[in-house]
Amino acid sequence: MITTQQPVVLTSSSIASTDEDVVEANVSIVDAMHTALLRTGEMSPVAVRSYYVDFYLTQALEGGFAQYVFTAVDRAETDTLIREGMAGMGAAPHLDLFNRAVEAFDDLSEEDEEHYLDGGLDDTDETPDGVLRMEELDGEFEELLESENITALNAAWLRGQAELLVLDDEEVGAYIERLVAQIPDLPERQAQADAEALEDAPDFEIIIRELCSIAGYELVKITMGDPNYLRDGAKTLAWHFATDHGDFLMVEEDDEAFMINPETQEIVAAVEFEEADAEMAEALG
Repeated sequence: MITTQQPVVLTSSSIASTDEDVVEANVSIVDAMHTALLRTGEMSPVAVRSYYVDFYLTQALEGGFAQYVFTAVDRAETDTLIREGMAGMGAAPHLDLFNRAVEAFDDLSEEDEEHYLDGGLDDTDETPDGVLRMEELDGEFEELLESENITALNAAWLRGQAELLVLDDEEVGAYIERLVAQIPDLPERQAQADAEALEDAPDFEIIIRELCSIAGYELVKITMGDPNYLRDGAKTLAWHFATDHGDFLMVEEDDEAFMINPETQEIVAAVEFEEADAEMAEALG
């Protein structure tokens, strides 16, 4: 179990480089930790808050506060992390503007919120005052960036941590693996992550995964879809994929799908669509 507070981790190649490189290195490492199924509470609090401040900056630069609202998964938690990050790095004007934008957005009526998120200003009708206010705040954000470089503040905050671990790029993976080895419920987290990934997966991937399960093979990756594959003299769509036992392809025919060895044309596994749907439902719980 991870019981001690984790340090900020930066790479040796980024620490002496630009501010943008420092912040980007932190983002990449936090992303890698998320992918490895570490939770926010198992990472450096500073690294996590730096990560979300940069997330907000990236979204706001791309599409204003509306873009941030669209992409933030949990506004309540993310807003808090951003506020704490801005306070920690000394970005007081940005924090003040963020708080005003959150308050103005949350005060919008449902109709005005939809208006703003759909693009705001519209020459064909009268723009509501609340939407105009959000547009003004978006403009204020762009002006503020010219006087307060939040990326520079973010990088200085990361560099200045007493608990700072600088690793060579090739050492980061092993460090994260050591943290993951301390997760007591790793199998449960992995099962949950697999179920969530399966829920969002396209139908062809679900079928391929079921075929691999029947064959007792492990799917490595789906490489390509071939709409011109010839099966019994007719063109059909085939999905090529790699497993720990070599390369195979999947084709559908009526209410069945087949896993085929492309070299021998041997059918390695077959599944009926109703059966695949039942397996998917069981995996999703």
